[in-house]
Amino acid sequence: MKTYLDCFPCFINQALRAARIATTDEAKIKRVMDEVGAMFREISLESPPPATGRLVYQKVHLITGNPDPYGQLKDLSTRNALALYPRLKALVGESENRLLMAVRIAIAGNVIDFGTNRAFDMEREVDTALTRDFDTCDYGPFEDAVAKANEILYIGDNAGECVFDKILIEALNRPVTYVVRGAPIINDATLRDARQAGLDRVATLISSGTDAPGTILETCDEAFTSIYNQAELIISKGQGNYEALSGQEKEIFFLLKTKCPVVARNMGTEEGDLVLKANP
Repeated sequence: MKTYLDCFPCFINQALRAARIATTDEAKIKRVMDEVGAMFREISLESPPPATGRLVYQKVHLITGNPDPYGQLKDLSTRNALALYPRLKALVGESENRLLMAVRIAIAGNVIDFGTNRAFDMEREVDTALTRDFDTCDYGPFEDAVAKANEILYIGDNAGECVFDKILIEALNRPVTYVVRGAPIINDATLRDARQAGLDRVATLISSGTDAPGTILETCDEAFTSIYNQAELIISKGQGNYEALSGQEKEIFFLLKTKCPVVARNMGTEEGDLVLKANP
């Protein structure tokens, strides 16, 4: 997905929010804003938004000296999600279509995003998502693809959300390799976050090697790229991964909640919609 002009105010807001979490030094925060703004003249509209997001958060890290501003919030998200796990797992067990319910739960977990959301009530948002109809639901092709796959590559998104992904992985009944970011970026999941969620007990964990808030293949390491190229079925969670991977010639299913109007417009949906979309 390319970058739209409407993305630039969002980059500024994200930079300000992250800088304020990273430091209380007003001079450093002002410098972040100055340098992020100056950077925009070099940004191509043909690049995916996570490429610019990567540069924005590198600036925050460089200027504030804080490599992981959202670290404590990530830990809190994981604890809150684990508290919901028994109830959500029971919903899958009680459902007539366990895989579809697990997909719905995984998408519901995509609400956990400090890049686009200033604040949210996790339990309330999850309950809303569990009762809301999908806007786009390519469940038939997804079910068929899972049935045919020997292994699945599952590209994760945010910390805390990993707990919801665990429920879907348990329902897939296939060997799964779960992918996280190579370094802290916003509240995206790293190996540490995935292990806290217990994903190491249900999947093989690997890092993509990138410090971008999306799987931009040019910034990933060779080990991940090799696995990606050989994957027969890919599950991609969240907006950042959609922005980075849409248009790739791979069998990918995008699972997400649209949390900004730009992504919603690109997907042909409305902001706040639940999406299970097959890659064209």
